[in-house]
Amino acid sequence: MSKTFKRTLITSALPYANGPVHIGHLAGVYVPADIYARYLRIKGEEVLFIGGSDEHGVPIALKAKAEGVTPQEVVDRFHYIIKKSFEDFGITFDIYSRTSSKIHHKTASDFFRKLYDKGEFIEKSSEQYYDNEAQQFLADRYITGKCPHCGNERAYGDQCESCGTSLSPLDLIEPKSAVSGSVPVLKETKHWYLPLDKHESWLKEWILNQHKEWKSNVYGQCKSWLDMGLQPRAVSRDLDWGVPVPVAGAEGKVLYVWFDAPIGYISNTVEYAPNDWEKWWKNEDTKLVHFIGKDNIVFHCIVFPSMLKADGSYILPENVPANEFLNLEGDKISTSRNWAVWLHEYMEEFPGKQDVLRYVLTANAPETKDNDFTWKDFQARNNNELVAVFGNFVNRALTFTQKYFEGKVPACGELTEYDKQTLDDFRRIKGDLENYIEHYRFREALKEAMNMARIGNKYLADTEPWKVIKTDQQRAATIINISLQITANLAIVFEPFLPFTANKIMKMIGKEKFSWQEIGCISLLEVGHAIQTPELLFERIEDEVIEAQIQKLQDTKKANEIKNHQAAPLKPDVAFEDFAKLDIRVGKVMECTKVPKVDKLLQLKIDDGLGGRTIISGIAQYYQPENLTGKNVCFIANLAPRKIKGIESQGMILSAEDANGKLILIQPETDAALGSEVK
Repeated sequence: MSKTFKRTLITSALPYANGPVHIGHLAGVYVPADIYARYLRIKGEEVLFIGGSDEHGVPIALKAKAEGVTPQEVVDRFHYIIKKSFEDFGITFDIYSRTSSKIHHKTASDFFRKLYDKGEFIEKSSEQYYDNEAQQFLADRYITGKCPHCGNERAYGDQCESCGTSLSPLDLIEPKSAVSGSVPVLKETKHWYLPLDKHESWLKEWILNQHKEWKSNVYGQCKSWLDMGLQPRAVSRDLDWGVPVPVAGAEGKVLYVWFDAPIGYISNTVEYAPNDWEKWWKNEDTKLVHFIGKDNIVFHCIVFPSMLKADGSYILPENVPANEFLNLEGDKISTSRNWAVWLHEYMEEFPGKQDVLRYVLTANAPETKDNDFTWKDFQARNNNELVAVFGNFVNRALTFTQKYFEGKVPACGELTEYDKQTLDDFRRIKGDLENYIEHYRFREALKEAMNMARIGNKYLADTEPWKVIKTDQQRAATIINISLQITANLAIVFEPFLPFTANKIMKMIGKEKFSWQEIGCISLLEVGHAIQTPELLFERIEDEVIEAQIQKLQDTKKANEIKNHQAAPLKPDVAFEDFAKLDIRVGKVMECTKVPKVDKLLQLKIDDGLGGRTIISGIAQYYQPENLTGKNVCFIANLAPRKIKGIESQGMILSAEDANGKLILIQPETDAALGSEVK
């Protein structure tokens, strides 16, 4: 039997403050967490929803160095952008703070010191790369070199971004310091480690036996890690940006960001409720729920609980409903490649449409597997569901009230069997809706909410009050009354999912607040209550708007291809005498045809000023035969003839390969006499 809690503490993964937030963040973490928080609040439960920016670590230090600014300036800039984006999308944090705050530094430092004094860490010395010129130890990302797997010359000490292989700095060939460019040396350094292996036994019991109800993706990843066996994990590193290690002799060392960041949940709570923060973190009547993405499962299910357990005074998470990743148009969202829909840009391009994105991201939420966001699906869900079903029903119910009953709720007459069946169907959804939300199945919950709108839309379409009013005003009044009561119910039901829309409905029906417990009530709006002038809840999104977004992504992809294109490595030197043996000439294409049964080859008849020749060239993917006829080209005239697909080729057409792999003919800038030598 599940335990009953007095209050719920909700945390959401701290976004890393080296860039803005995108739709993947919103879909994976923040909308689900906000739905859950809003749902509990509207039910009247005690809730605290914690958020904040993760502002330490190597990537931020590197970004600051590249920009010639301080790390604090970097995080200040992005903290504001991230916080504003969350506010724009209605994410109802009770506090959104940051890990560079004084309160966090003290909280994290005190947390480490308590574990240190209890003997919960082990100390180990090891050799790490050191930059003699910069006089500092180098974090993995501060070391570059040649990847031993693919040969990429700019691999990092933790990963090669070309082939994706995880690396150790010692794996790199010809390592260099990213700080000074000098060759680093190995030097001994001391760090503190959290012995996760010490916690393995109770973790297995707590997760594998006591929390089998966790989502399969979460439970499975935890089991895999526990089955492999846990190893000590460093909690400090040599860096000058972060929370200093509060131990004598630890100068130049900070808390590792993985250790420091989750303590941000605690420090933000201390900042919000300095006098009673402990009831949220140290009282068994509090239910702790972490909302995260799949890349943070191990930290929140194994590492952070081990930290809390080592302290001994904290509660452990009751659930960690982690989501998988959201892709964009079939490709992985990437900050470095700018392959994303950024929230601050969405607000500029789709003003007033926060709920459309919240709806689409919830309907497509990657709850148990990776999912894909496409602009076409975004458009279809808006036009076919939000506009045609939800918005259509509410607008008609309110408009008919204005048109036929002077904008006031008409009296309800005797209910027909169809009326009763409609209301029964409507009421039955509440139980399923609650069950889905409480088990973190927000996609299914949203479907149930939309089913309520569908019931209302079908009811109006079937009863046709615009026709009934002509012959039976009382019956029409009953239909409109029921439709208005359903509309009021929808304002309650959609408040966790589409808060801006729910608020708009409440204003139009002239009410301020309902409770969740009132769902299913058919007397929310009393007879004679005035309805305000109706407005459209949603508007159609046209093709050209979507095509512009798709083109924007295509432009991004093209820019990335150009940016990432690397010139082919130089071939070995050749003697001038060898180069001079090539006879490069100018010729004109007199005739051009495709080589039968071969997609890539063209057969060109060339006027070379010497009697003519035939050349086979692999440029059919990039040029149509008719577009080449009459053009001057450059070709190697003294290449030994060889047969290609049964046709003798007497030379080679010269072309260059661009960033996209496209072949481009090399042509004289002005007309030159046919047969002229190229020198």
